[in-house]
Amino acid sequence: MNWLVPLVVLVPLIGAAAALILGKNPSAQRIVAIVSLLIVLGIGGTLLHLVDTQGPLAMEVGGWAAPFGIVLVVDRLAALMVIVSALVLLAVLVFSVGQGLADGDNETPVSIYYPTYLILATGVFNAFIAGDLFNLYVGFEILLVASFVLITLGGTEARIRAGTTYIVVSIVSSMLFLASIAMIYAAVGTVNIAQISIRMADIPIDVQVILHIMLLVAFGIKAAMFPLSFWLPDSYPTAPAPVTAVFAGLLTKVGVYAIIRTETIIFPGPELNIVLMVVALLTMVVGVLGAVAQADIKRLLSFTLVSHIGYMILGVSLGSALGTSAAIYYIVHHIVVQTTLFLGAGLIERAGGSTSITKLGGLLKSAPIVAVLFFIPALNLGGIPPFSGFIGKLALFQASAEQGSVLAYVLIGAGAMVSLLTLYALIRVWNMVFWRPARDVEGYESPLLDNVTEAPGGRTVQATRRLPRLMIGATAGMVVVSVALTVFAGPLFALSTRAGENLEGPSTYVNIVFPGTSESGGDDE
Repeated sequence: MNWLVPLVVLVPLIGAAAALILGKNPSAQRIVAIVSLLIVLGIGGTLLHLVDTQGPLAMEVGGWAAPFGIVLVVDRLAALMVIVSALVLLAVLVFSVGQGLADGDNETPVSIYYPTYLILATGVFNAFIAGDLFNLYVGFEILLVASFVLITLGGTEARIRAGTTYIVVSIVSSMLFLASIAMIYAAVGTVNIAQISIRMADIPIDVQVILHIMLLVAFGIKAAMFPLSFWLPDSYPTAPAPVTAVFAGLLTKVGVYAIIRTETIIFPGPELNIVLMVVALLTMVVGVLGAVAQADIKRLLSFTLVSHIGYMILGVSLGSALGTSAAIYYIVHHIVVQTTLFLGAGLIERAGGSTSITKLGGLLKSAPIVAVLFFIPALNLGGIPPFSGFIGKLALFQASAEQGSVLAYVLIGAGAMVSLLTLYALIRVWNMVFWRPARDVEGYESPLLDNVTEAPGGRTVQATRRLPRLMIGATAGMVVVSVALTVFAGPLFALSTRAGENLEGPSTYVNIVFPGTSESGGDDE
């Protein structure tokens, strides 16, 4: 069934070409985009079943054997990321279709939106199944080029300004990643990830550390790890609601995915584990402190996004199968829940005309469905039992306790505090936006609003708009999926555990690409 592997990339790419050809027929574009992602979702589900029951799959593109040709690899982690990403991309696409039908596509001109959206999906899927660093770089560049277009849709001053920052930071990250690839190739003579893991042991340790740090910095920018996360809170909130949702849910997780591959396959040693633990601690704490200080819902959610990247880095930094398994489960949880919250913020903006908690109130009465759709994922992200956020954090804390160092216990305490502050920030939003009566908004004073800051160049209250059924349905669907992560937490965590165990050392991955051998058997490229 290896032939299914490249279809994950080819289907959305062909769909993007078809959508571009059908630029004058928006209805046909919508159908092409939705069908393309449905097909990928089906392929992802099939691949997940196959790799979980029969073992990982690897395909040598064009018949060129590794390490000379491009190899695409699907193991449990890659298949899980593909299916979750396809699900999120599909839900956000339906949300954007509803918004476009209601608003006349003023926010997202369909002639370029749907093809660009599918190209973004192509880049994301390609990154997840790439078996060499250069193909991973290509995946990053595909999704980044598409994201440049999506983040500036509408051409407003705020979006162009935010897009400029995003573009500059992304280009710097890409240049650093490309330089890292060049240095790794110069050191080991290959860019194939499996072969790099074999040959890296022969490289002097000081050179390994330099290469390791360069990759971590490049991926850390993309993943928004502290102190490389400064760009995110100013970039994401200005984009249209669907774009913000898919960016928040997926793009940083591609960076985290690359870090997992780096730490478990290329550099599986413990040399930088303590550094990563410190980075995880700072990312969690600084992110949540930024969230608590925000009055704008989208900026608040952007800071919580940064904060919860720290939990994922914590799992990776522990260097154990349990830590990696917990990180994988938490990634799946966070992709779904963070996307849902941003979709909820989009509904709040339509129903109330603003995303500032100082300008909103009374939506519990006027938009009770939105109140419920925001409340459930808010509790989930805050880690309230029995939701998946609590399960993921508990697994991370258990893995930290198993590691047993003083720093690990500090991280447990910090993680618990960050969870409480996240819950405080989100419940404050719900209280101000939904519970507070609309008549009390003007001149309202409350300790909950002390020391909060508005978004730079924050807009005044806009005219409220109706809530299309497709937008509500897409958000409700994501809420159902987030609840399903709790209901089916046992099977999902068992799958994450099997994925983490396969990543405990590079040998499993090497045997996927070079079956039955510990050496590549090839000369330098």
